[in-house]
Amino acid sequence: MMKKIVSLALAAIVVLCVLVSCTPSTGGTVTLYVYNWGEYISDGSEDSLDSNAEFEKYCNGNERIQQLTGGKKVKVSYSTYASNEDLYAKLESKAVSYDVVVPSDYMVSRLAKEGLIQKIDVSKIANYENIDEKFKNLYYDENNEYSVPYTYGTVGIIYNTKKVEPKDVIDKSWSLMWNENYSGNILQFNNPRDAFGTAHFYQGTSSNSTNPDDWKNAQELLKKQKAIVQGYVMDEIFNKMKSGSAAVGVYYAGDFFTMYEDNEDLDFYYPKEGTNVFVDALCVPSNSKNPELALEYINFMLSEDIAIANAEAICYASPNKLVYENEDYKEAMAELHENAIDILYGYDDTKMEYFHDLPDDTRDLMNTLWEELKIENEKGYAIYIICAVILAAAIVIVVITVVKKKKKARSY
Repeated sequence: MMKKIVSLALAAIVVLCVLVSCTPSTGGTVTLYVYNWGEYISDGSEDSLDSNAEFEKYCNGNERIQQLTGGKKVKVSYSTYASNEDLYAKLESKAVSYDVVVPSDYMVSRLAKEGLIQKIDVSKIANYENIDEKFKNLYYDENNEYSVPYTYGTVGIIYNTKKVEPKDVIDKSWSLMWNENYSGNILQFNNPRDAFGTAHFYQGTSSNSTNPDDWKNAQELLKKQKAIVQGYVMDEIFNKMKSGSAAVGVYYAGDFFTMYEDNEDLDFYYPKEGTNVFVDALCVPSNSKNPELALEYINFMLSEDIAIANAEAICYASPNKLVYENEDYKEAMAELHENAIDILYGYDDTKMEYFHDLPDDTRDLMNTLWEELKIENEKGYAIYIICAVILAAAIVIVVITVVKKKKKARSY
């Protein structure tokens, strides 16, 4: 009898498994992996709209997307990086699969050339029409095949008006970043493309130069600067400038407003010698597991409410017409800083240069020179550490000797 019961139970389990395997799945979750810059989306903090949470709601209440996902709920897994080079390393390793990434223009070109991002059919992105025409067909994606503009911005100098003398900023030059009066209080980019860019602009050469001498001369400038910088930073600049622990820093214009919110002693200018303008774009990696859902995400990011929320939260300029033509957006930015709109949208185009994807030999030279610079920096720190260890050891020896003498004296 027991054998019959067990046999019937096993048979029932087999039938149930067959039925389940033949029934379309309506449960479970589809995860969309988004990899973006730090501090680069409206995330729900400080009563802002949470763009990723809104996308999840949108998907889970949209019949068409539910058909796309087989009835599964959509969840966004969101992570961040600090530089284009960090992003490239992750995609090039193919160790992780992302669905949406946000590289800068020159990196879009490189990723496309190396097959690390896939072509995008913009006809499937209804809100693509919201993008201003001047941000289409740009040098890095001439046929609009691989990317959709998300934000754009510029690089400038942020300084503390309580720490920097007015005479040192009156000519609005890159020279402030090399001014020895602020030794130990200057912050430089911690990535080669941006850091070398500052030196190129200061010395009057193109940041896209293929002349090795231009790059070697730029390295010499960075070596001189290294002796007076407080450190090489990326996102760390926020706390350092907001807290007043540094006097001068180079960074992106949009981030200046975020810092200014917490420290109104800060000010900003574009160096007269010229600087970098860039576009950060939404792309789909070639190994994305959810490319169609990725296009839905990109389309959602271009919708009016979401685009405005993101622009207000991150304070970068938007290529989306629905954003910069919106009066409420303009008023919100003016409340943040009286010159916000002029800084973001009113810069001199003739003084701006896009970073291009460098030829392999030039990129290799740049990376080699950067490593040499950083290694020298590390050697300098190593010397300080060795000296500190020796000094500490000497102090310990002296203390032990004194204690022994005291003990000996007491024994007498």
